Amino acid sequence: MPGKRVLLRLLYNFAMYLFTPLVMLRLMARGMRYGDYHVRWRERFGSFREPRLNGCLWVHAVSVGEVNAAEPLVKALMEAYPRAPMLVTTVTPTGSERVRQLFGDSVHSVYLPYDLPFAVRRFLRNTRPRLAVIVETEIWPNLYFACRRHGIPLLIANARLSERSLRGYARLNSLVRRALRCVSHIAAQSRTDAARYRLLGAEPSQLTVCGNLKFDMPVPRAALESGIAMREAWGTGRPVWIAASTHEGEEMCVLEAHLDVLRRLPDALLLIAPRHPERFKAVEASVRSLGFTVATRSVDGVPGHTTQCFVIDSMGELLRFFAASDVAFVGGSLVSIGGHNVLEPAALSKPVLVGPHTFNFEEITQELLDRGGGLRIPDGDTLGAEVLSLLRDETRRASMGRAARQVFEAERGSVGKVMKLVDGLLQE
Repeated sequence: MPGKRVLLRLLYNFAMYLFTPLVMLRLMARGMRYGDYHVRWRERFGSFREPRLNGCLWVHAVSVGEVNAAEPLVKALMEAYPRAPMLVTTVTPTGSERVRQLFGDSVHSVYLPYDLPFAVRRFLRNTRPRLAVIVETEIWPNLYFACRRHGIPLLIANARLSERSLRGYARLNSLVRRALRCVSHIAAQSRTDAARYRLLGAEPSQLTVCGNLKFDMPVPRAALESGIAMREAWGTGRPVWIAASTHEGEEMCVLEAHLDVLRRLPDALLLIAPRHPERFKAVEASVRSLGFTVATRSVDGVPGHTTQCFVIDSMGELLRFFAASDVAFVGGSLVSIGGHNVLEPAALSKPVLVGPHTFNFEEITQELLDRGGGLRIPDGDTLGAEVLSLLRDETRRASMGRAARQVFEAERGSVGKVMKLVDGLLQE
């Protein structure tokens, strides 16, 4: 019914205008702890000065995880279309910083505007992209409608859709369905993701299962060499485990687990990397409150021989710390966040531990568990025992590490499949 569709879109736009001031206040509040939220705010309304963007290839990756996933695709695009300007948009300062770390001045980077009609129009007028690639799950109706109106091919790459996201989008079913009809193609991570996009309204002809771009991520030799060098600095024989991308509600479980480990392995070292920069200080304070001998990345650089807990208060360095560890716990999985990327430690042949909540990466995580490259723990109380068991059993660690690496290698090739779709869209 056209009248109902128009009404729903009007209500959506009204809600976006209503909530934008609240979102801005939230950014200001976060900026009190993380100053980059206060800068470049005009970009969130489509206003910026970036020269020579006409006809650009545009990739949107919301934050750090998506930027990391997009890295091999962005590099493939730059290699295949060297004359086209490359634009990478993000939503968070940490995502923007990761773009700078990975690509330097070889790409243009701005924030994606809010999904307000005037902001989207201004953004597209300033960029005039030849192609739009949205990484993972970002369905913004006004943006999608505007891309169709301007004749911009739109590809959702590395597309995933959790059960929770499906329920959320389903509340705006008819609007989301219309937005998806503006998409040229959806390169789904898995058959499950493709099926969920079908439930949202995507046509079968729009869908191709291409796998996960993160399997094609490079493992820089520099990261491996840095990991070896760090182990030499703190003692090559020390048992080391890492708790990566942790969230509030998980750090105390991790620290209590490390207390359990230290009772049996008094020279053990924990590397802990909070997911969000604004929580670095709080996590460091928690570590110190429990009496650990502490060092941090920002002050000390690397752990010393007597460091018991090392806080990684930096971004974009996890690979080198995974390389320096014996066992990896991937956070966001003991609390109902849905888990984070298990592929980085798998690529480095590390046994992986996860909690019960891994719905963000359910098929990849399950494949890792089924093939023996990872273990799922039911709760934080069992984390210490599992870490201790692995740290004391080198043969088991090596076997799990080989299995994890095999899973990673078997799934590579997604970039090539996505690039075939890109080539087809650009030729059209």
